[in-house]
Amino acid sequence: MSAAAGKPWSLKRTLLASLLGLTLLLWASSAAIVYVEAQQESDELFDQSLVETGHLLLSLVENEVREHGLSQPISLPMKGHANPHRYLLFQVRDVNDRVLYKNDGAPDAALSPDAPAGLSWTTLHGQRWRLYTLWDESRELALVVAEPTSHREDISSRFFYKIVIFGTLLALLATAALWWSISRVVRVLQDSADEVAARTPNDLAEVSLDAAPSEVHPLLSAINRLFGRVRQTMEHEQRFTADAAHELRTPLAAIKTNLQVLQRARTTGEREEFIAALGVSVDRAARLMDQLLTLEKVEGAITTPQAGDLAPLLLEHADHWRQVCAQQGLALELSIAPAPCALHADSMHMLIRNLVDNAVRYTPAPGRIAISCGQRDGSSFLCVADSGPGIPAEMQQRVFERFFRLAGASLPGSGLGLSIVARIAERHRASIRMSGGLDGRGLAVTMEIPADA
Repeated sequence: MSAAAGKPWSLKRTLLASLLGLTLLLWASSAAIVYVEAQQESDELFDQSLVETGHLLLSLVENEVREHGLSQPISLPMKGHANPHRYLLFQVRDVNDRVLYKNDGAPDAALSPDAPAGLSWTTLHGQRWRLYTLWDESRELALVVAEPTSHREDISSRFFYKIVIFGTLLALLATAALWWSISRVVRVLQDSADEVAARTPNDLAEVSLDAAPSEVHPLLSAINRLFGRVRQTMEHEQRFTADAAHELRTPLAAIKTNLQVLQRARTTGEREEFIAALGVSVDRAARLMDQLLTLEKVEGAITTPQAGDLAPLLLEHADHWRQVCAQQGLALELSIAPAPCALHADSMHMLIRNLVDNAVRYTPAPGRIAISCGQRDGSSFLCVADSGPGIPAEMQQRVFERFFRLAGASLPGSGLGLSIVARIAERHRASIRMSGGLDGRGLAVTMEIPADA
């Protein structure tokens, strides 16, 4: 990855630049449209005023002509403007373009004699002027009114400056408002970050969502879920360490005792007897460690179950179970039918092995063990039944607890086998139930995996 790709960027500056840029673009577009529309309206008003002024002056000229005729100079009692070049100019001329009357500042020669009747443009004193030419009814007199565009430009300039000033103030206010709003949102994120940073490694409480905006809730909720998973992992590790330390005391103490007794053995027979007892203690410790590591592996697994079938898993170990049962003087019955479901193969192997091992260990010879799988009521099932001593109904739920063993159990064990079974079933969203076993006694453990698991 390049350095540019890994360069941190500022959310605050990015949002401010984007929102402010969009705001200014919209304002500039709106201002340009308003300015163009206002200028067009202004031109129309100026033109209308110019036309009305022309008609008024022509009526005054016609009245003067009716009273005195054209033999005398036309005299209109109108006061001149202090700056005639920036004000209205008008002329009265005849059909021969002879100027009969003009106001101050108007040229002696005819203004644009070729200009058509009505509104037009001309140039005077190096400046553009708006021209309006109006003839009387007899077309003997023509009144020409000229207005400099400086009037219109002055008004447009003042309007433009007002828009610019207003836009600048608006941009400053928008910048302040956007900066405050974005800072408020970022401050919430910073507060959450400070809250997490101030915690100790063991403080995995949920981050508060009260002051956070709804858009940030998914992020904080994801962090809280992560904290929850980490908290569960830590609790699991602490529980595993405590359980292992607690349960290993017994076999280690037995090993130590057997060693001490072995050291005091006086005869070869005693020594062999104590060595055999020592081997039993070592086997028990090894089995306990194997069960603990199996439980650790199951509880730490996060692999998603995949589509599979229970039947091939059972068939894979069928020959081994026949041999084991034959050595123990037990009869084995297999009823294997397709049982498709979503499963994790390794952990399901552990579950099946623990159920069958328990059945073999606790069923005295001669006895029977029945292993079956298949489908019923839309679910796949696995059942391991035996003709052993069984488990009292009031204890059938407790046997799934860690290290729980029935009082008076004659065979050594760790009390973890069914805990492993329950944990694996939970990971597969399966249910476990116990019922009566074979020949009116014993135990049957049935696991059902729903079709949508």
